[in-house]
Order: sequence, then C-alpha cells, then structure tokens
Amino acid sequence: MKSIRRWGRIEACLFQSLTGLFFFLYNYLEFEIFKKTTIYLRSEEGMIRIDRASSRYHADYGWLKTYHSFSFGEYYDPNNIQFGPLRVLNDDFVAPLAGFGAHPHREMEIVSIVLKGYLQHEDSTGHKAVTTFGGVQRMSAGTGIVHSEVNPSATEEVNFLQLWFLPEQYGLPPSYERTEFPVDKMKNALLPIVTKHPSSPGIAHIHQDLTIYLSDLEAGHEVTFTQPEGRNIFVFVIEGDLTLNGEAHLERRDAARITETPVLRLATNKGSRLMLIDLPKEG
Repeated sequence: MKSIRRWGRIEACLFQSLTGLFFFLYNYLEFEIFKKTTIYLRSEEGMIRIDRASSRYHADYGWLKTYHSFSFGEYYDPNNIQFGPLRVLNDDFVAPLAGFGAHPHREMEIVSIVLKGYLQHEDSTGHKAVTTFGGVQRMSAGTGIVHSEVNPSATEEVNFLQLWFLPEQYGLPPSYERTEFPVDKMKNALLPIVTKHPSSPGIAHIHQDLTIYLSDLEAGHEVTFTQPEGRNIFVFVIEGDLTLNGEAHLERRDAARITETPVLRLATNKGSRLMLIDLPKEG
C-alpha cells in the first residue's frame, strides 16, 4: 500500500514537472517567434520598428488571398490598430473576374496602388475606371459612398495595395480621383504619387497631411529622405531588399514604422521597389 502511494506521489511530481516544462517551452518559442517577426532598433538617429512579412495576418478565400499589416475584418489586435493616420494596409491578390462587390464606406481616405494586373473601380457618384501599375485610385468616402473593386481580366490575377487613412477633416463630400505617374521617374529617386498639396497632375490629392512615395532603387544605390521633427515614416518593401540607416535590413514585403528620425538613408544591395509614407504622428 505504501509503495502504491509512493508511486502516486512520483507520478504527480512528474506530471507537474512536465507541465512546467511544456509552458516554459511554449513561452520560449512564442517569444523567439515574436522576436524574429517584430524587431525594435533604437539609436541616436531614432527608433525603427521592423515588422517582417511573416508577421502579417493572412487569409485565403480562394478568390482572394490577402495579407493585413493592421487590424482589419476578422483580424483584431488591440496593439496593432494604426500608425498615425494609417489605419489599413492590405496586400491583396484577386483571382480573374472576381473582386469586392458594392459595399459602403464613410469618413476614410482610401488609396489603391496596383502592382500587377488590372483593377476596376465603380462607385455611387458615377465614376468608373480601370487602373494598372503606374496609376493610383484615391477615394474620399466622406459622408458616404458605395463602391466596388473587381478584377476585370479573365486570365490574369491582380495584386494591389489598399491603404486607408483617417481624414484630416470629417464631413467632406465623397469624391474619386484616378491619376497616372511616370514610372521611369521612380528610378533611384522618391517619386510622390499621393499628397495633400499636389504639385502636378500626376499626383493624387488626399485629405490628410501625408505624402506617399514610390521608388525603384538599383542595386548598390541609396536615397536619403528628410522630414521635420515630430513626424513619422512608414516604409514597405514591395520587392527586393532595403537597409535603413545602415542598421535595419528589410526583405520583400517587410515593413518599418519609424519615429524620431528626421533623416532616413535607404540603401539596397540587390535592388528594391519600395513605398515610403511621410505622415503625422497623430491620426
């Protein structure tokens, strides 16, 4: 009888030890994974948070494959709601002849940048347009608008970035704009494609104090971006690789949220297509 009780105590201790080991390994692996997908770098030049492509929320609905950089739809993380006025960045892949049917929006600035294929927009204000790479769609939802975005091609998938920004002013009438930018001007330079105060017809107007730039950096090249203190920078690597201020290395679809950094040096080893957003700290 004593032997049975002794073995019972040993089994209980062993169970407790294995349970403790399980939770230790779980927490350790979770920490290691988080370290690899989100990295913070602080230096005299400022603060850079790197979000690896693998850290994005991913969903596959068959007709749509999507990657969310911020909380959106069924994905909710209270610590990942927005970065200044940048509320949504979705990297969407839509199958031929599929898309988002008519649906409403209010009080949001919505920018769609096509990376590959064709995207057709139609809205309740009477606008209808098709955009491919080299074009930008900007929609101010304002007091309310209904629109659809579909892939009009019967054979080719469309890949586009959709960005939502909180507006600087609420209660605006809904509006839509389609612009085209000179792709060749992206070469080894930061080309503005969306801004609050457009300086040319090829730049879309947005109701927020921000500017979206695109750039094609050739291998071994570097550009420098400067901004007034008290503003933020968001960088997204569309293709290739990128190094920020000589210390933060990013690969395809990685992103960086940059604060307290008035001067940012962007360099590449293999070549890079990137998006940079200059935006205020507050939404």
